[in-house]
Amino acid sequence: MPGLMQDWPLTLDRILEHARRWHGGREVVTRLNDGPITRSTYSTIYDRAKQLSHALAEHGIAREDRVATLAFNSARHLEAWYGIMGIGAVCHTLNPRLPIEQLVYIVNHAADRLILADAICVPLLRQILPRCHSVERVVLLAEEAQMPTDLAADAYERWIAGRPTDAVWGDFSEETAAGLCYTSGTTGEPKGVLYSHRSNYLHGLTTLMPDVLDISGRDVVLAIVPMFHANAWGLAFAVPAVGAKFVLPGAKLDGASVFELMESEGVTFSAGVPTVWQGLMQHLETHRVRPTTLKCIVSGGSACPEALMRAYQDKYGIEVRHGWGMTEMSPIGTLNVPPDLATPAVKQGRVLCGIDMKLTDDDGRPVPHDGHSFGHLWVRGASVARAYYRRETENILDAAGYFDTGDIATIDATGILQITDRAKDVIKSGGEWISSIDIENAAVAHPKAALAAVIGVPDAKWGERPLLIVQLKPGESATAQEFLEFLEGRIARWWMPTAVRFVEAIPLGGTGKIDKKLLRAGMPAS
Repeated sequence: MPGLMQDWPLTLDRILEHARRWHGGREVVTRLNDGPITRSTYSTIYDRAKQLSHALAEHGIAREDRVATLAFNSARHLEAWYGIMGIGAVCHTLNPRLPIEQLVYIVNHAADRLILADAICVPLLRQILPRCHSVERVVLLAEEAQMPTDLAADAYERWIAGRPTDAVWGDFSEETAAGLCYTSGTTGEPKGVLYSHRSNYLHGLTTLMPDVLDISGRDVVLAIVPMFHANAWGLAFAVPAVGAKFVLPGAKLDGASVFELMESEGVTFSAGVPTVWQGLMQHLETHRVRPTTLKCIVSGGSACPEALMRAYQDKYGIEVRHGWGMTEMSPIGTLNVPPDLATPAVKQGRVLCGIDMKLTDDDGRPVPHDGHSFGHLWVRGASVARAYYRRETENILDAAGYFDTGDIATIDATGILQITDRAKDVIKSGGEWISSIDIENAAVAHPKAALAAVIGVPDAKWGERPLLIVQLKPGESATAQEFLEFLEGRIARWWMPTAVRFVEAIPLGGTGKIDKKLLRAGMPAS
């Protein structure tokens, strides 16, 4: 017997409609890529997104068509998301930091018909468009005066100007595809994750829980995590849903720029990758300043060093929440909330409601949740992918419907997850697993270290041994022995790196993570 409740599909347009009706005057602040601050409101963004929907429909964009964005965080980019998804088209977020070859592959694989791009991305467009044959039109998220003379494109402001604000949104199933985001492709070609309206709606609401992001209408939220990086961790849906003030920083994410924006807009909450928080911390320490309104930050994308978390909490009273997830999970899977400001949330935390997880050994047998036993991490749930776009015939789930995350982890008796490595990065020495993440977190706590990475190198006796690679802070010098002595007592003795290499810069991938593939290519065995 069905329940007697209203049929109200969970389509994402309803989120912006709610924000317009009940939080219409709440500010959405953008720092443009060239510096100036602009101000909008949820009501204005709603109207302009509807105008964009009319422009897209006039071009012939229909349900299921892919429309790409190549842009940093801004009000215009937010309008693009809702204007595309509202009519049932698929918003395909392109990462401007990816290599040209990957961008070309992704655009062609998705068969994007139209690209909405920041003016700062014109040099990229010049390189990829001649090889992207599905693209029929380019619209720059810019004023007419900013348009280049050597690129066939429309100015966004002129393109939507004067159009009506009555476009029909949401007349489709909540299972309709809404967004498309490709994995970074560190092994093999990038793979497309196709989100539904339902999956993104549920994920966005789930992140608002007190033990997850804990955002309310009283907050001022700075979205450092890019909108092209796995749904901006759900912020583009969660923040309008509660009517919080939204601050969108554009492309400038250096420590000085982030601090200035936080202070000028009264930011209380922010989310981003550890490299951003390291840059902000360096600015705070160098200039002897402190945030006056910031209460909480969420760090994800890669493991956040314990020393960095302690510094934020001990010196500045800012709570640091540690998260884990992946593109295939929409993306947040777990969140760790510190019990107090004296205790860092080193592990990745408890799983969100609506997601289940398990550990198995190499042969698929269950691994106990004792906090010590390592295993392959598998997940399933309402916001977890069941297949990759245009690869639907490839089975990526086990018999029980779980997805292999590619991570090695432990889970303790209370359900706290700790990621110990990527399966492809784990170091097997003498038949035992060594966690490169734990060594990295210990090494980066050294006062001279800016970044640290650990990779496995071949060893005749043990099979593999860890090699520590260190990027020093500007102006510092150090010896290998300094770091090895620093690690004494901080990691298991048999985990001690065989050698330490100092490099000018540790390479980062398009999402800000350390690119170990490049490190391995340039780091032969000792």
